[in-house]
Amino acid sequence: MRKILSLFWVLAFLAISTHAQDLKPITWKDIPSWKYLNRGGFDVSPDGQWIAYTIVQLEGDGKLHVQKIGDEESKKSYDIGGVTGQQVVFSKDSKWIAFKEDPKFAEKEKNKKSKGKPLSDKLHLVKLGTDEKKTWEKVSTFSFNNEGSSYLAINLPKDGNGDAKGSDLLIYNLNTEKALTLGNVLEFSFNKPGTYLAYTVDAANKSGNGIYLFNLATNSTQVLDNDKASYKSLNWTEKGDAFAALKMVEDKKYKSDQGKVIGVKNPSSPQVTIYDPAKDSTGFDQDYTISPNRRPMWSEDLTRLFYGIHPLELAKKEEAKKELDKDSVARAESEAMKKIMADTSIHSIKDLQKAIAKLDTTKAAPQKNDADKPDMTIWHWNDSRLQSRQQVMENMDKNYSFWAMYDVAAKKHIALQDSSMKDLSILPKEHYAVGSDMQEYELDINLNGQNYRDFYLVNLKTGEKTTLFKNFYLPSYSSYPRPSPDGTKLNYGYDGNYYIYDIASGEEKNLTGSLPVTFVNEDDDHNVKKPLESFLGWSSDSKYVLINDGWDIWQIPVEDGKEQAINLTQDGRKESIRYQYRFRLDPEEKGFDLSQPQYFRMYGEWTKKSGIAKINPAKKNGLAAGSEKLIWEDAYIAGLQKADKAPVYIYTKETFNEPTQYYVTDASLSEGKQVTENAPDYDKYSWSAGTRLVDYVSDKGVKLQGTLFLPAGYEEGKKYPTMIYYYEKLSQTRHNWSEPSFSGTGWNPNMYTSNGFAVFIPDIVYTMDDPGMSAVWCVIPGVKAAIETGVIDENNIGIHGHSWGGYQTAFLITQTNMFKAAAAGAPLTNMISMYDLIYWNSGGGNMSIFEASQGRFTGGPWENWDSYERNSPVYHVKNVTTPLLMLHNDKDGAVDFTQGIEYYSALRRLKKPVVLVQYKGENHGLGKPENRKDYAVRMMEFFNHHLKGEEAPDWLSKGINKLDLDEHLEERAF
Repeated sequence: MRKILSLFWVLAFLAISTHAQDLKPITWKDIPSWKYLNRGGFDVSPDGQWIAYTIVQLEGDGKLHVQKIGDEESKKSYDIGGVTGQQVVFSKDSKWIAFKEDPKFAEKEKNKKSKGKPLSDKLHLVKLGTDEKKTWEKVSTFSFNNEGSSYLAINLPKDGNGDAKGSDLLIYNLNTEKALTLGNVLEFSFNKPGTYLAYTVDAANKSGNGIYLFNLATNSTQVLDNDKASYKSLNWTEKGDAFAALKMVEDKKYKSDQGKVIGVKNPSSPQVTIYDPAKDSTGFDQDYTISPNRRPMWSEDLTRLFYGIHPLELAKKEEAKKELDKDSVARAESEAMKKIMADTSIHSIKDLQKAIAKLDTTKAAPQKNDADKPDMTIWHWNDSRLQSRQQVMENMDKNYSFWAMYDVAAKKHIALQDSSMKDLSILPKEHYAVGSDMQEYELDINLNGQNYRDFYLVNLKTGEKTTLFKNFYLPSYSSYPRPSPDGTKLNYGYDGNYYIYDIASGEEKNLTGSLPVTFVNEDDDHNVKKPLESFLGWSSDSKYVLINDGWDIWQIPVEDGKEQAINLTQDGRKESIRYQYRFRLDPEEKGFDLSQPQYFRMYGEWTKKSGIAKINPAKKNGLAAGSEKLIWEDAYIAGLQKADKAPVYIYTKETFNEPTQYYVTDASLSEGKQVTENAPDYDKYSWSAGTRLVDYVSDKGVKLQGTLFLPAGYEEGKKYPTMIYYYEKLSQTRHNWSEPSFSGTGWNPNMYTSNGFAVFIPDIVYTMDDPGMSAVWCVIPGVKAAIETGVIDENNIGIHGHSWGGYQTAFLITQTNMFKAAAAGAPLTNMISMYDLIYWNSGGGNMSIFEASQGRFTGGPWENWDSYERNSPVYHVKNVTTPLLMLHNDKDGAVDFTQGIEYYSALRRLKKPVVLVQYKGENHGLGKPENRKDYAVRMMEFFNHHLKGEEAPDWLSKGINKLDLDEHLEERAF
């Protein structure tokens, strides 16, 4: 018997060894056909019985998989064409699924090269559990009728529809399989119960344009309003008992249409309210009109309509003047005729002509300046926003609108904000709104990054505005005022504590000042004052808030009384477990429900474990102290969701060397069953042998960690070429699966470990005024500690980072020669010149980033010259001995291209080994697939040469002449 068992194990070992030998490293040329699960393409049916998910590929066609949970035989797969994202929708009664199919990838590529007409999508409707499938061609949008689950609306755009913007809308009855077509539909929307369809018509010559209401039970249509106008922005109330819309009427005097707001209540017997501001000369400022850029909405009690208004802008001056003067000219001509008829001195035609000339009612048009006007910009030191920022924001500024309100019963319009208060948020229940304005502080904010606002309260019954806070400091978003679900209170952070403000009484209460822990985010090392940990939300009854102290979650009553604040999780700080956030399982909730268990994500600060904990309701109000760990693993656990109408729970799980999969379970989250098959080709390739945590202490005495990813086929005692990668703190990515792909930076850790590299990711924390030296103080001791594991070949270490990580790379090689090769993507290289440059993607200046954000400097270079110079790679360039590959693109809108050129030129002047690759027209990261492919391959070739001893390709050893570049690129393309 023992001999048989021994033989069994030998055979098993041989089988495993043979399989391992069959595995191969994944290469860059395998990526285009790599199949993976599209995270946005997963859904579970409302009854929790069915799942659907898509498997797609970069250069190929995808599949939709639909399966009844626990029933493998029910699984069906459908072609979805060459997509990387997909819209998949279950009906609310869980009987149907609808999804679109894109044209095949090859067809799209061929069409792109031939510059043909856009290809059309198909729509498929499948009855779950059957082979029934119905297909429609040339579909743009579609929608089930929400809770009704009895109809599918399908938008079928036409080719060449004249000046009509609408198209056919097919209303398909899921039960009778009969269809009704509505013509020239521009917008459509079902109410939540699915009993009514509101739609707008936009036809040729605006004939029949209007807003319509279709009763799905009776198949009858009502015309709610007709006009030669454009109707848009349909918006149902949450209950589905009313909707609002806009009516836009062309007026040639102005650049934009004149707006009206339409409110419809009681769909069974519609009550239509139309507010026309042009007819409200006393209540509505006639220099304004209703804006098309904000969706109107009803108040919850259906007494008021809310909408946007914006200033009217005249059309071309000549056209506007002509239109405006038309009536006055007619009146003047009438008066002139009366004068001529009464003029007794007129005796001849000549006298009449002279009289008419004297009474000419039209003035000579001013001569138009035909000179060419300059194309220029004026940059003024008093501009609160840089001209570049104004250019980026130009369209948003043009389309900006102010909130306004119409009281239906009182027939009264009230403007709720103006240019003195640029932001307004309407609070729940529409009793109040909170406004804010930063115009007084905007210049300083853009200079030093310290964020201030003035806050106001607006009474939504009267429109009255009162000051809430002046000069309010916002070190982080956590301090921003947030309303209670009943709209009567605000939570906000100030000076290291959280407060509650009762709007009606004006009373303020410090919620956290007396608690035995701080709520200041002590790990935030930016140059801001007392940034707070995260606010997690309100209870649905507005009596409690949940606030994170960085470790534990506190339940704090907002009203004075006998109740005390409770540490719900209790063991977070003691066990170094961070309770990070609450899973919102009901997307329609208004605060957390105290009568239901609440689920929270956990993360082990020093173990890197993750999981989900549950906190149960208390016997009385609130939640009970003490968390129950339901999942706690050496894996990345996230994505908890619940089926809409069933106690079926779904979560995701992944590790560094095992792809993301979805698991289904019950409320206990025990015995989760895998229900997806992500990465179907996973078993063909070799992956990392696992991960290790490396503890170390920075040169400044800070306890830190790094994650060491072992190479595929790792053998204990053998040393491996190693890549070091960093970006502030990243050791928490220990269990994150990196989908094999072409990133915008060339980096993918799974690609490197599969190809025989170890990867080490150390954490960096920052000392103020020393961002570069901080990397030296953290990375080098981290790498030394990793070398002690015996995994890393200390003679073959490469480093890579992009953007801020590229800066750390460019700086590190000026301070140490322990690295054999380095790749820096889009690096900052001269902190002095970079400070005064522009972040072109946003149009803002870099100085605020340097002083209050990632730069971590106190003041500008002229106040802190030594720090800026000490931390600038370009000023230490003579120390560089490490071969460097740089990526920097000419249209980089984050780190100016001149930063890369400056460093490259200095290294070249000193005849240091440097290669700069530039992709024309690309921004901060690579966007075009062909460029992503090219750089990913080049970067690995660079490290293969320096760390593995492989022969250097010509582009690296000799460079490529411009005349030979096209041929070189054509040879390498794949």
